[in-house]
Amino acid sequence: MRLVLKAHGMDYPRDYKLLNIGGAADRYQALTSGQIWSTPVGVPLDLVAKEKGFNVIGYFADDQPNFQFNVYIVKRSWAEKNRTLIVRFMQAMVSTMRWMMDNREAACGYLSKEMVISGGHCRYATDYNWKSRIWDRNADLNIEGVRTLIKITAEQGVLKERLPEPSKYIDQSYLKQALAEIGRK
Repeated sequence: MRLVLKAHGMDYPRDYKLLNIGGAADRYQALTSGQIWSTPVGVPLDLVAKEKGFNVIGYFADDQPNFQFNVYIVKRSWAEKNRTLIVRFMQAMVSTMRWMMDNREAACGYLSKEMVISGGHCRYATDYNWKSRIWDRNADLNIEGVRTLIKITAEQGVLKERLPEPSKYIDQSYLKQALAEIGRK
């Protein structure tokens, strides 16, 4: 969020304060109830907020086109002991992403019910997520996006070392094996 606000001329802590409120739904509720003035929300909550008269300051993907939004995290030692399970999970993720991309209407029919959103809001969100590379057909990572996350983490003083390469944190062998077993399309 700091990167988006900085790209739009606002500096922390000079121009705003940060509060830890919770997930997107909690932040959206705090915004619409007047408890806060601004918050990051994901799509399609941005569209819902716009429809209620709120202004969009910017989008993470516009200001940080290489940003990894979603990851799957496990301990390496556990993953290696459970390799078959992890590969099956990645096969399911790839199959799901491919199905969602190839069956947009059916996917939005399902997601609309599960997320209690309109079909139009779902189509807007899925279009945005595909276009912005937030979702990948093969459930792959945006390596440059991971590099951006590492840089942000370092700027916040969390990392004690020079900027490590993403490969320090990523093991794509599970995805590669999953793709090999189900076929890369």
